[in-house]
Amino acid sequence: MPSTSIRKTEYDPERRTLSVWFVASGKCLQFEDVPPESFAEFRAAFAKGRFFNDHIRNHFRYRLVGSQ
Repeated sequence: MPSTSIRKTEYDPERRTLSVWFVASGKCLQFEDVPPESFAEFRAAFAKGRFFNDHIRNHFRYRLVGSQ
């Protein structure tokens, strides 16, 4: 199911970084040291916004990498 809050995600397994672009702000946050299993669960989640809030946000260090 498409998310109303998350526009796009990308995962780099070598660097273990998860990039998340948000619909409302256009911002992209890059989360560090995210295990591949966490990304797989995120991709499979029915409610991606809820999964993000419960399992990604405030669980991994992140930085702002851009906005559109």
